Amino acid sequence: MRGNLFAVAVDLVVLTVRDGVLCVLLRERAAQPFAGERALPGGFVRGREDLLDAAGRELVEIGLAIDGHHLEQLASYAAPDRDPRGRVLTVGHLALVPDLPEPPGEGIWAPVDEAGTLAFDHKQILADGVERARAKLEYTTLAAAFCPAEFTISQLRRVYEAVWGTTPDPRNFSRKVTSTPGFLVPTGTKVSSGRGRPGQLFRRGPATALHPPMLRDQAWHEDP
Repeated sequence: MRGNLFAVAVDLVVLTVRDGVLCVLLRERAAQPFAGERALPGGFVRGREDLLDAAGRELVEIGLAIDGHHLEQLASYAAPDRDPRGRVLTVGHLALVPDLPEPPGEGIWAPVDEAGTLAFDHKQILADGVERARAKLEYTTLAAAFCPAEFTISQLRRVYEAVWGTTPDPRNFSRKVTSTPGFLVPTGTKVSSGRGRPGQLFRRGPATALHPPMLRDQAWHEDP
């Protein structure tokens, strides 16, 4: 990496909701630079890979299958001094996954608010990924990407609570998501949590956009 040459890498902001808390997948770096520090998973782009292929490969290498998980390009980061090894341009990617029994590979799930100091400029990449996820929930149906294949309205509501840091009114929330065409598909079955009435199970429907959007600073006030 001399002169005007530079390397290209990908870094992944992998988000999930665990026990009602928005969490990010981190790894402890084994090699220099920043050995022993936490970082986002990622690596250099290989040979004839395009960026999304490289990000997908990194997901597989940390133990997450690509199929069924949302993965999108986030932003590029190319500050001259972001990597002490030389000029490295990295392209951040955002992945949204349902809660998993154990962290994939050698990763750890850390609450986003407790991620602490991260290697390179990963703190900024993480912040950008979290804001992208929050915005996506306003105008798309991607909240369901955090849920299992079948889920209740309460489980979906807890995703919004964790990602936005708000507390939706349960009745208003249920009315909004069930009245949006194609957002949710009833499975015809119910599940009991041991309290109250059994909850109806839903699957994610074919809709991808929300019209009108559900704005995080407006949508969740209780009706007078």
